[in-house]
This record gives sequence, C-alpha cells and structure tokens, in this order.
Amino acid sequence: MDRRAFVRTSMLSLLAAPRAAGAQQAGRQRRIGYLDLGSESRNKPYLDALRQGLRDLGWVEGQSIAIEARFADGKTDRLPTLAAELVHRKMDVIATSHTAAALAAKGATTTIPIVFGFAADPVRSGIVVSLARPGGNITGWTNLGLELTEKYLELLKQAVPQATRFGVFWNPTNPVHEPQLKVMEAAAPRLKVELHLARVQDAQDLEKAFSALVAKRVQAIVVFPDGLFLAQTALIVALATRSRLPSIYGVREPAKAGGLMAYGTNVSGMFRRVGASFVDKILRGASPADLPVAQPTEYELVINMKTAKTLGLTLPPSLLLQANLVLE
Repeated sequence: MDRRAFVRTSMLSLLAAPRAAGAQQAGRQRRIGYLDLGSESRNKPYLDALRQGLRDLGWVEGQSIAIEARFADGKTDRLPTLAAELVHRKMDVIATSHTAAALAAKGATTTIPIVFGFAADPVRSGIVVSLARPGGNITGWTNLGLELTEKYLELLKQAVPQATRFGVFWNPTNPVHEPQLKVMEAAAPRLKVELHLARVQDAQDLEKAFSALVAKRVQAIVVFPDGLFLAQTALIVALATRSRLPSIYGVREPAKAGGLMAYGTNVSGMFRRVGASFVDKILRGASPADLPVAQPTEYELVINMKTAKTLGLTLPPSLLLQANLVLE
C-alpha cells in the first residue's frame, strides 16, 4: 500500500465509526490525563480542542469523564515527574502533546493507554514501532515535521527573495530537531541560503541566542515547533519584531501573535478530530496497539499581513495565493 493510500485508510478507519450525539460510556467516571511540554497559557487551546472533541463524541466532563492536565512550561526535564503523577493517580488514558511528552508518558507506564499528538516522527523518535502497527500501549497522530522543514525555507525565501542568511532556532532536547536540521541543511544550497543555527534548550538562553543571530546579520528566522518555543511565543515574536526579522513557525499560534508566517497542520483541529477519536475508541475498549498512527491529510499556510506591513515587505501574489488564512 502506498503512503497516500495508507494515510486515507488510517484516517477513514479512525473517523468512520458511528457516533451517537448523546452516547456515553455507562458506569464509572473515566479519568483522562493530559501531559503537555508547553505552557498552559499557550497550549491550553490544544487541551480545549481535545475536550470539545470528546464532548462531540458524547463524553461530558464532570459526569462521564474527568480530565487532569499537567504542563511542563517548556522544561523537558519536568516531564518524567509530571507523567509519573498522572500514572500514580491511575488515569484510564493519558493524552500527550509533543514528542518529549509522549516519550515521558511511555517511560512512566507500560499498561495505561497513551494517545500522543503533535509528534513529528514517532518511529524515529522511538514512540512507536511503526505507523501501521504501533504496538504496546501507545498510539496517536503525527504532524510529519521532517517533511515540512524544507517547505519552511521555500516559503520564507518567497517572502524575502533577497535574503541569503537564515537563522534557525532548534532545541537539542527535542529528538526530532536534529533530523529536521539535516533535511533543512540538505535543501539550503538549492535555495541559495546559508543557515546559522541557534541551539536553545532553556528559555533563559533565547535573548542571548537571538542577539548572536543578529550579530551574524541573519535576514530571516525559522523557529522549529517545540514546547519550549511555544511557551515563549510572546518573547520570540517580540524579538523578531524588534530586530525587523521575518519569521516562520511550524504552528499557527505564533503567526496569530505577530510572527510573519506559519506552515503546518492545524494542531487544534487534529486534537479535536483525531486525538479525541483515539481516546474515545480506547475508553470503549479498543487497544492502542491495534490503532494505526494517524497522519494529517492537509497543511495550512497562515500569513500575518499586518506584520508584513510592519516589516516593510511586499509579499508576492504567488505566495498569498498559497495561504489558507491571511490575517489583516
């Protein structure tokens, strides 16, 4: 089966089961844990999307389900402790956001079902054995981040065609960032851009790393999707604006907050439609090992025109025509 066929099949099988609007699992209240690498202020929309998806499927918080959330505020080293707390509190299912959170939950339990989300490469990072047969007590959805990194460069180059020096923010504690860098570095010569890497694994290092890139006279920046960076969205956007640097991100929220562009899957939409469907199936008796990992079937480009005007950019019509959402 080719990749496109597998994607269609896995998504259809996930979403095709009949759903009665008022259906609820009879019996005791079920306990759902939620573990997120990011901050509550920035990533709560993902949890709210999961809540809404479960509500759509008939699960009522406070009645048929109870949800307990833990946010690591971008601090990867906090995740094992937070995961252990959820395991100790005997969740029926643990849902996670970001690769590091999925790995922490997997390390904390081999029995409680886990539904991961927003993981760029769950096979390479060791979350699952394969997409078709995840195995063990874990399944979920991937945003296929490795395939998107070349696109970040292409879109940013279209926005600022004269730019030849790009800064790249990455987190060495994120297991998929190094492979993403390799993809990007392979694409850079074709696009005639020079990459300058900013290695950041602590929020306290962000301003220093940004200053170092400015000193190297970068003309635009790429920010990889990561819980640490999402938790620091306001600071990163402010630094980019102050330095008059066009920026692209892997999720829409920074673009809505004032970044120039974002390209990737609609994360909230995936939590609502796909993540909730996995949790629902598991609460009704399905085994995670039997649920293939889902993949997005479409991606979105978000452009902030107010930011473009602030930066003095005239974006080409060919780029604007690609946008799914233009923020005025």
